[in-house]
Amino acid sequence: MNFRYIKYTCLFLILSLTNLLTTSVIAKNLADTTNSTINTLSKKSEPIILQKFFVSPVIDGNLQDSVWRHAVVLKNFVQTFPDDNTSPTYPTKVFLGYDNAALYIGILAKDEPGGVRATIAKRDNILNDDNIKIYLDTFNDRRRAYLLIFNPFGIQQDGIFVEGFGPDYSVDIVMESRGILTADGYCIEIAIPFRSLRYQSGEGQEWGIHVIRKIKHLNDEEDSWMPRTRGNVGLLNQSGKIRGLINIEGNRNIEVIPTFTLSEKGERMQQAGKENFITDPFREDLGVSMKFSTASNLVFDLTLHPDFAQVEADQFVITANQRFPIFFEEKRPFFLEGLDIFQTPLKAVHTRTIIDPDAALKMSGKLGDYTIGLLVASDNAPGNFCNEELSSPTIQPDIERFIGKNAYVSVARLKRDIGAESYAGLLSTSYNFIEKENYTFGFDGIFNFTPNASLSLQLLGTASKRKFYEPDNNTDVYRTGYGLGYYTKFLQSGRHLNFTIEGQGRTPDYRADIGFTTQMNINRWAFIIRYNSEPQPEASLISWNAVCTFLTDFDWQGRLKYSYLYPRILLNFPKQSFINFYVYLDYLRLLEEEFGPKRNGAQTGAFAGEPERNTVYKGFSIETGTTPIKEITAYFLIDCSWDNIDFDLGSGVRFPRVSPAALENLNAPIDPGTGNTIDIQVSLIYQPGEALRFSFGYIKSRLFRKDTKRVAFDQNIYLLSSTYQFTYFSFARLRFEYGSMQANIRAQLLLGWTPNPGTSIYIGYNEDLNYDGYNPFTQKFEPGLHRNSRIFFLKLSYDFQFGI
Repeated sequence: MNFRYIKYTCLFLILSLTNLLTTSVIAKNLADTTNSTINTLSKKSEPIILQKFFVSPVIDGNLQDSVWRHAVVLKNFVQTFPDDNTSPTYPTKVFLGYDNAALYIGILAKDEPGGVRATIAKRDNILNDDNIKIYLDTFNDRRRAYLLIFNPFGIQQDGIFVEGFGPDYSVDIVMESRGILTADGYCIEIAIPFRSLRYQSGEGQEWGIHVIRKIKHLNDEEDSWMPRTRGNVGLLNQSGKIRGLINIEGNRNIEVIPTFTLSEKGERMQQAGKENFITDPFREDLGVSMKFSTASNLVFDLTLHPDFAQVEADQFVITANQRFPIFFEEKRPFFLEGLDIFQTPLKAVHTRTIIDPDAALKMSGKLGDYTIGLLVASDNAPGNFCNEELSSPTIQPDIERFIGKNAYVSVARLKRDIGAESYAGLLSTSYNFIEKENYTFGFDGIFNFTPNASLSLQLLGTASKRKFYEPDNNTDVYRTGYGLGYYTKFLQSGRHLNFTIEGQGRTPDYRADIGFTTQMNINRWAFIIRYNSEPQPEASLISWNAVCTFLTDFDWQGRLKYSYLYPRILLNFPKQSFINFYVYLDYLRLLEEEFGPKRNGAQTGAFAGEPERNTVYKGFSIETGTTPIKEITAYFLIDCSWDNIDFDLGSGVRFPRVSPAALENLNAPIDPGTGNTIDIQVSLIYQPGEALRFSFGYIKSRLFRKDTKRVAFDQNIYLLSSTYQFTYFSFARLRFEYGSMQANIRAQLLLGWTPNPGTSIYIGYNEDLNYDGYNPFTQKFEPGLHRNSRIFFLKLSYDFQFGI
């Protein structure tokens, strides 16, 4: 085994040496490309002076209004993908102007007749269409920008783009847009109210702007107004500039969004040994969210008795044989404003840990070079218990002191811009509940040394007063624990060759109760090297990439826990088609104290048999996708591995534990062992028209245990959904999901009207059923269809905005 890791180490050193030897060649290639774009870039490097409109254009998608003749025009786009700063296949023009209330953008995009891909899609679901991306860096700090995307019909997708983290599409911005298809392309008109944006107050502003057009039927061709240098680690540092915004509407604005929810819920319950389906009476919930934007670029958000029920529930995910928690994205509007400010590599803040707040207050904004954020909330979820818990004679005495109590949460964030593109920041969090206190404080930053090299850092200390599990005596000990987390990433990019060194770790007592943490007592270091070929837009193989990752995990006691070698080849073809090939060789080591008690003279261990297990498993993956015609998009992935690990955790009544120890005694300690796995993912999207969309998805995960020759689990998830857009703002959606592990069926019918992000009407009906499954109370098989729960809901909200 030691020889194997010596080989891995040698490979690591060889890859590093290869990078050093090829640096001069890559630098020359990069210089050649840079020289080829100097002339184009020099013409656009000067700021564009916007002209003020004295008549507002009508936003109908028609650029015939005479006011557009006074607009500044961005033209002479260059193709940046798959080619490199060459002439685009079709021309694009972008018209810019403004008045006191809004920034106006007109888009004229030429294309071949019938070539435009456009649907009347749901908001934030247009990336499969042709689209225009506009990056507005309103503070001109080259770190953060509004990302505004429009398909040819003017359907919107918006978010925040942060260098080093990428786009976050959970943010919604109030704006107006319309688009129309023409005989030779399409036109879009856009009005972005200044009150919807955050920007530095005062005159003489300079904003960064990037405009990128994507043409799907031309192999995802991308055309950019500003030339882009391949190998540059940043995007916003290659933006153009706009000036001339004079006497525009100030940031001071009050926004009030009252919400009303009416719901009726029925649930399958067991009372006094008898099973019934009980329907609760209709429940009304009133809530309000308020936003106050100050002239100093600070935004205050307040919510009281909010209705945080999600209109669309989280989808089924694979849960079998999972050691660590699964991450779910934040979807609730209150937490999305300024969410990017609190993002750090260690995920020390994950607002979904604030489950059911009675009230919450948030402040976010930017003052000069400083970005600040503050969040406080009172969460009543830790003190809420279900009827079964409250009536249980064994559980009730343990929870009595917690009933009705709230947890109090706070987060403070400060970031300072350094130089042109770097920053340093501080983060502090606190969580307070009965017998559970947690505090964190730390430093983080991103430092760009050159356009091709960046370094990310984070150091976070934690202090907790809570119960810690002690495997040596198999008890939870209430004590104070101190922890440390760290993260670092160095990225060196070039035109063809890139490499990354990334490391992170958390000590055994590290806890971040407001964040998302998968594993403690870990150090993880990875080296990634990637080669990108020179694209050939007219060839049958447009481009290819070769990537290799070496990763190793070890704990704070110095014991090797996990490592892998992961080479892959990525091939890109016409019609947005690709085939990726992956192979991997992994080493995994399990210690019983990670799963429960550690054996000693006074107690048995968590494992049956030996206290330690290890395996070297190998596998491959094939991933492919295509859009052969604009109505159909398909995706397929298969992954197979040999000598992988079954943790022997069991997967419900349908798939109990199948280890040798469990087959003799279901209550025996767990007995991890090796097995062969197969995982499959399939998705198919069919859009027969502009307004109708069907999607089908399938996920499979299966493990066959070798020592007992039994299936440890075989989980299958099916998803079928259909959406019809009656208009830009109104839709109907029908969704069915089936999970084989619990033989569970979920169905939802949803009608919606959403003219802007704060104003909406939703009417929905959800069903949760079992088909040929197991009774949740007796765990006995029950044939046929059985209802678990149902809910009907009506949700209303309206966005009132007042300028000050």
